[in-house]
Amino acid sequence: MKDLINSYAKKEIMLPRSVGELYENIRNFYVYEENGEVIGCCALQVVWEDLAEILSFAVKPGSTGMGIGSMLLDASIEEGKNIGVKRAFTLTYVPEFFERQGFSKVEKASLPHKVWVGCIKCPKFPDCNEIALLRYL
Repeated sequence: MKDLINSYAKKEIMLPRSVGELYENIRNFYVYEENGEVIGCCALQVVWEDLAEILSFAVKPGSTGMGIGSMLLDASIEEGKNIGVKRAFTLTYVPEFFERQGFSKVEKASLPHKVWVGCIKCPKFPDCNEIALLRYL
């Protein structure tokens, strides 16, 4: 997972994750694996009473367009519903994928301040041009 996530982080389109961060948050992740290789991953992080974030969402280049991302996102959304989360958001440079999955664009300022904890680690902060999307579950 670390290699997959950090390959996107090197392109500055995702936040990097250390091995320690992944172990601390491993229960938040869904992983798609083929022959022992991680092909995709997606995490659901609860950030508030009724709000969760979809993050570290990645599919290996060359394996996109095969439904892997949709499966991972669906699993995360289903878990959110099961634990009582009412809304899920994501920050992304690929809004089209999430819009096809029922997310709608929102102003970043409409999200609680607690959301910005991860943003402080971003090399683009505070001039980030990621797009915020939200889905009611």
